[in-house]
Amino acid sequence: MAAVPARGEAHDHDPAPPFDPELAAALEALKDMVPRELSIEDIPLMRQGPGIEMLARLDLTMDGFFEVEDRLVPGPEGAPEISLLICRPAAPAKPGPLPVIYHVHGGGMVVGTNRVGVDEPLTWARELGAVVVSVEYRLAPEHPHPAPVEDVYTGLLWTAEHADEFGGDAGRIVIAGASAGGGLTAALALLARDRKGPRPLGQVLMCPMLDDRNDTPSVHQMAGLGVWDRTANETGWTALLGARRGGPEVSAYAAPARAEDLSGLPPAFLDVGSAETFRDEVVAYASRLWQAGGVAELHVWAGGFHGFDGLAPQAAVSRDCREAHVRWLRRLIGE
Repeated sequence: MAAVPARGEAHDHDPAPPFDPELAAALEALKDMVPRELSIEDIPLMRQGPGIEMLARLDLTMDGFFEVEDRLVPGPEGAPEISLLICRPAAPAKPGPLPVIYHVHGGGMVVGTNRVGVDEPLTWARELGAVVVSVEYRLAPEHPHPAPVEDVYTGLLWTAEHADEFGGDAGRIVIAGASAGGGLTAALALLARDRKGPRPLGQVLMCPMLDDRNDTPSVHQMAGLGVWDRTANETGWTALLGARRGGPEVSAYAAPARAEDLSGLPPAFLDVGSAETFRDEVVAYASRLWQAGGVAELHVWAGGFHGFDGLAPQAAVSRDCREAHVRWLRRLIGE
């Protein structure tokens, strides 16, 4: 029997798990639109890509279900204001304060706005009768750590302190994000615990970017394959951390996989594709949450590449994935 490679022992182009057949077809169709690799020089072009224009056309009201507001709130001390996108049901089915989904967007720490990926939290909120607050944070490399996570934390503080202004329930805030947003969400849970800030009801970590060391077996297996490979991951983490990336001085609030203590955190939902860079760090993080006495539910979607459910929502595995999100949230929130 072959030995299981440990961190740092795997090699690029070790055999990789196959993509789900439906996802493989979608990936082939999207190969010229979705970056597999990324360099620092590519970041300005990515920020001006067609995705930004598409986001501007997104119907955030979901055919009138939500009232939509952009609000600027105070940022961290000495920092610019933060933009929050607030979407609340126009005609709530139930009286009283509504649960809140506090959303943190993805984009490898280097691109994105509070519109990126917000369509899925809006879908959850329509199912569950919740408010969505999506935070915009400063991006690396212009704004390295801790600027992004401090913006995200400050936005959560405002959301909890002002929930009554938009019909939200400060006691039922679920934090959620995908990719870099998932990593920042995990960091937010750690920061809120350690600063004794608002305690989220739960944390949804979708294919989260957790580990700056970028050397797990799945990182090497997926080199040059799928979406967001090892080189792109190195670019994102280096933008955030500079020369500290991979070294001994990286804060857990930048890379949650570095945290020594994962006790006392809110219940977590984690998921990841079996055929993506982040697979092993997400599985390890879930295991460590259980080892610390925490509550966590982990799904590894067979044949999934990074962000597959958003890029190929029609695939059967994507539908299963998105239904699992809603089922977990319904159990958590009790709606």
